[in-house]
Amino acid sequence: MESAVEKTMNKKHTAPAGRGGRPQVPHKRRSAVSVMCTLIEKKIIEANAKRVGMNPSVFLRNLGLSTRIDVRLKTLPRPVLEMRGTLNNIAANLNQIARKRNRGDDLNAMERALLDQDVRSLRALVKNINAHVS
Repeated sequence: MESAVEKTMNKKHTAPAGRGGRPQVPHKRRSAVSVMCTLIEKKIIEANAKRVGMNPSVFLRNLGLSTRIDVRLKTLPRPVLEMRGTLNNIAANLNQIARKRNRGDDLNAMERALLDQDVRSLRALVKNINAHVS
């Protein structure tokens, strides 16, 4: 007859069927490769990895295995880029007009027309932004 200690020693420790947790991966990465670099090089590697949306480990592994990194750049939609260009143009015009007025010069008819055009463009941009946000 087995004692209580022998019974517990002979039992195999198995996990319950639905215990949850993180699923097992078929090929777990267990080996590490160290890379010696300066602090500046480390920062550059981290910045490049962050720019493409990876952590440094995945970035260097992909670079070493395929010698090619798929870059996922965030780009703004075309209407936003057009609005940005229009705003930059208006800002340049207003800056030139303000500089002239600060020198004490009066605006000529052409500059007044450009100013009126910029005001209309700004109003149109505000309407466009409000239409997309609402």
